[in-house]
Amino acid sequence: MTNKEKALALISTFASGDTMKARELLAEGYIQHNLAYGTGRDAFVGAVEYLASAPVKTTVNNVRAFEDGDKVFLQTIYNFAGAGEQVAFDIFRFDSEGKIAEHWDNLATKTEPNPSGHTQIDGNLEKKDVDKEDTRKVVEGFVGDVLRGENPDKLTSYFDGDNYIQHNTAIADGLSGLGAALEALAKQGIQMIYNKTYFVLADGDYALAVSEGTFGGVATSFYDLFRVENGKIAEHWDVMETIADKKTWKNQNGKF
Repeated sequence: MTNKEKALALISTFASGDTMKARELLAEGYIQHNLAYGTGRDAFVGAVEYLASAPVKTTVNNVRAFEDGDKVFLQTIYNFAGAGEQVAFDIFRFDSEGKIAEHWDNLATKTEPNPSGHTQIDGNLEKKDVDKEDTRKVVEGFVGDVLRGENPDKLTSYFDGDNYIQHNTAIADGLSGLGAALEALAKQGIQMIYNKTYFVLADGDYALAVSEGTFGGVATSFYDLFRVENGKIAEHWDVMETIADKKTWKNQNGKF
């Protein structure tokens, strides 16, 4: 199995309840960064057992799957034990023995289409076989210059005019849609601040940036997936998640 196939097999155990498969795929010292769960292989297997015993079956629908070095990153719709559909990004790190050794994620409730009619998961599904380092360079530049605000004057240089497909739940297509949304937030006194970026993972013409910051003054984890076309940002999906209060954490590995 490839690492991508292993990652997909692991998330499938939430639906199948196959604890043997989960145990086989995970490293014994598995590190969990989802703060609602304990760390270690046994804790993951315990979660699979719990979901298998629930009266409503868990569903897992992977939408996109990517691989970059020792990491696989996925975009998936989960419905854990009938609690409601959630859109998620998962990142899995593999050790030298091919076991899944570490996991990060961001989840948000699945919502209605945005002002341009796009959902959180639709859009382009075809990954182009282009140099991922070119993609990574564009996204790293955009995240630093624009999202972290290091060179905001460069904003328009990252786009082909107003051609920009947006999957954020509250923002319309184009730079015009982004500008209108930010203006509306500013009028409400709400700031979206990116302070630090931990990963920019790339595969073909897609790259996922994982950042920490605040939204409306609340500690927030930002996962932004971009599709790059001809050196410009062409499409964007994201999941924002409030970082839980440390008193509620089920592990002490931190969100990042």
